[in-house]
Amino acid sequence: MTYPKALDVVIVEDEPHLAELHREFIEQNFRLRVAGIAASLEQARALIRQHQPRLILLDNYLPDGQGVELINSPLLKSFECSVIFITAASDMQTCSQAMRSGAFDYLIKPVFYQRLRASLERFMRLEHTLQQVKVVDQQALDRLYNLPTSATSTAPSTKGIEANTLDKIQRVFLDDPHTTWSVDQIVEKVGLSKTTGRRYLEYCVETDFIVVENLYGNIGHPRRLYRKKG
Repeated sequence: MTYPKALDVVIVEDEPHLAELHREFIEQNFRLRVAGIAASLEQARALIRQHQPRLILLDNYLPDGQGVELINSPLLKSFECSVIFITAASDMQTCSQAMRSGAFDYLIKPVFYQRLRASLERFMRLEHTLQQVKVVDQQALDRLYNLPTSATSTAPSTKGIEANTLDKIQRVFLDDPHTTWSVDQIVEKVGLSKTTGRRYLEYCVETDFIVVENLYGNIGHPRRLYRKKG
């Protein structure tokens, strides 16, 4: 796929570290440019007016309101923009409201980046179709509307996974199989960056070596902990 320029994205997320992880993932893997990060609805509206992005990654729990208010606003309906919700709001009412309001996709925190990749790949296919294709057939429409869920059920990709580093992380869990570990504890113990550590931990989850336990504190901010499976 080719585009005349990178498409603008606005991230609406009040957890700074999570917003930066989204930014890094998006800009490293897709022809997308993060035009700005908003930590509130007020900041989001200002960035949207300024940049008129093609895509918004939208949290629902924000300091001055809920993301579903934004997707229903005349501001978003005044230009072409897709919205991917990435939120801890797992109640069916919020999900239904978002989807009925036209959300492109809905991801529940803590998000698996393989799932986010599938959503962004579908968005990029849609943009390519809108720019390059004048008439579509049923097969082309089916590819646009059907999520590539098979991507989440196939064997995990080993791209970017190095055997020695993987062994060091797995050894932590093997030596202490009953302890739950945060990503911060693991990266400090093994000596990795947080982004790299998170990638290896998600790989271990996907290969059923470890399991995830979500510790809920403040509303909308679950903490992801890891423990040896079995």
